[in-house]
Amino acid sequence: MRWGVTLILQISDTHFGTEVPAVVEALFALTRALSPDLLVYSGDITQRARPREFAAARAFVERLAVPQVVALPGNHDIPLFNLGLRVFAPYANYRRRFGHDLEPSFESDELLVLGVNTTRRWLHIDGRVSGEQIERVAGRLRGARREQLRVVVTHQPIVVSRPQDRKDILRGHAQALPAWSAAGADVVLGGHIHLPQVHCLRELRADLPRAMWCVQAGTATSSRVRWEAPNSVNLLRYTKPGDAHASPRCTAERWDYHASESRFERVQSVEMVLDR
Repeated sequence: MRWGVTLILQISDTHFGTEVPAVVEALFALTRALSPDLLVYSGDITQRARPREFAAARAFVERLAVPQVVALPGNHDIPLFNLGLRVFAPYANYRRRFGHDLEPSFESDELLVLGVNTTRRWLHIDGRVSGEQIERVAGRLRGARREQLRVVVTHQPIVVSRPQDRKDILRGHAQALPAWSAAGADVVLGGHIHLPQVHCLRELRADLPRAMWCVQAGTATSSRVRWEAPNSVNLLRYTKPGDAHASPRCTAERWDYHASESRFERVQSVEMVLDR
């Protein structure tokens, strides 16, 4: 951690099995240059949840060498064609490489990061958050300290900006948003649609009791990019308050891969006003 500043690197939708080697190498270079404190890996780690894809993804994370990692499964991390495994042990391959905790969390003096597993073995693409999950996260958020940045991580998005993406929105989001806002969440990180975006949720939902932000990641390393966006990752820079009267600050940066330069470059920085 730099003096007073904490860096969170968010990567998503790497879809190992479809990774682009040059982009992977560029991401290693970016991570060495930034030295983030925490890596958030918001799902779709693999393309088809095969053992060799998870092995490649694990090696990738270890080479990134970020001190702390919060990783979640996405819908692609449950086997699609192996129906027996999908029904009886959907997360077996994931757990061999990324651990048994499907809803990991991380807490420090500066951060409270809470993972939510939104995948379901009976859902192919869609995601769902249950009432029990909503309340579990809200309970942790209510216990957060003023100086902590409170981050919730899902795979599917809690909000989308385009009509054609509405089919991908997280089921249960209508109940989760006001509950997490009231409990003190600052940011919800997600992926899934391969379209990087930053939204001030109060501008979209006037009924929210507090200001809250949604930060969506594109695909970090996969060839499965959308025409609107190249490979990209997000970086959150958080500065906690120096005294009881100061306000914390957080910016969300988008870093895109530029093939002509063979590197990631910062293309956007959004100051997120935090509600304290």
